[in-house]
Amino acid sequence: MQLKRPATWGAIAFAILFLTILIVAYTGNLPPQLARLPHHDKLGHVILYAIATFLGHLALRRRHIILAGKPFPLWVLFFGSFTIVEELVQGLSPNRSLDAMDLVCSLVGVGLGYGLAERTAKRSKSLPDDA
Repeated sequence: MQLKRPATWGAIAFAILFLTILIVAYTGNLPPQLARLPHHDKLGHVILYAIATFLGHLALRRRHIILAGKPFPLWVLFFGSFTIVEELVQGLSPNRSLDAMDLVCSLVGVGLGYGLAERTAKRSKSLPDDA
């Protein structure tokens, strides 16, 4: 599978972007032009979390851990937990707000990213090496 190296670099680059967006949001410096887009916040949660999950899961080579005798994707567990904690912490920020729908959209993004990563990995395994 040739996704390992590009996925790792892509995950690192996106992690920097993701953390930058979080810092900008927590400091109340998001561009006001975003408010012109309908549902920009919810759509942003789905897209950002889907990309982060997709890249993170591939960068970790789709590793799983065994919990209660069942395999669980390592990155999805870690990032899903981070997502829940980060949303709860927003309730303590003067520039953010705790919003259950944001959490739902973020978790939908995590699920989409995981599904796309799995589909991409399975598809790349089925392609011939010279494709």
